Amino acid sequence: MELVETIPQPVITAVNGIATAAGCQLVAASDLSVVGNSSKFSTPGVNIGLFCSTPAVPLVRCIGRKAAFDMLVTGRFVPASEAKLLGLVSHVTDDLDVDDTALRLATSIASRSGSALAIGKQTFKNQISMNLKDAYACASTAMVENMGKYDAKEGIDAFLQKRNPEWRNQ
Repeated sequence: MELVETIPQPVITAVNGIATAAGCQLVAASDLSVVGNSSKFSTPGVNIGLFCSTPAVPLVRCIGRKAAFDMLVTGRFVPASEAKLLGLVSHVTDDLDVDDTALRLATSIASRSGSALAIGKQTFKNQISMNLKDAYACASTAMVENMGKYDAKEGIDAFLQKRNPEWRNQ
C-alpha cells in the first residue's frame, strides 16, 4: 500500500462489484478510481471481531475522520454514489463501462509529461498535511523545480507553436 502512494505514476483502481477490507484500502490509497454504479465499499472487520486498522490508514486520509470511523465501526456497505460524495472514488460509471472508462483515463494521463506527473504527485501528497504557509512554500519549490525540466520548456513551446509536445520525461 505504501508503494501505491509513493510511486511517481498516478495509480488508478477500477472496481466493478464489491471492495471490502484490503480492497477498500486499495481504493482509498489509489490516486483515482473508476467504479460501476452498483459497486459497494466496506471495512467489515468489526463484523467478525477484527477492526480494519490497516484499511483505516488511507481511508481516513481519503474521506476524513468521521466518515472513515463510521465505515470502520459499522462495517456497513457504502454504495458508489455515496462513495463519490465522500471522495473515496473519483468516477462513477455504468457497470459495463468501468474498464473502458478506466483505460481512457489512464491513456489520457499517460499522454502527459511523466516528469510533471511525478513532481505533481509527490508535491500533492507532501503538502496535504502541511499548514497553509508551508504548503505554499512546498508547492512554490516544486513549481520552480518543474519549470527547470525539459518537459516544461517543451510543453510551453508546443503550446505557443500550436503543436503536440514531445515529452522526454525529463
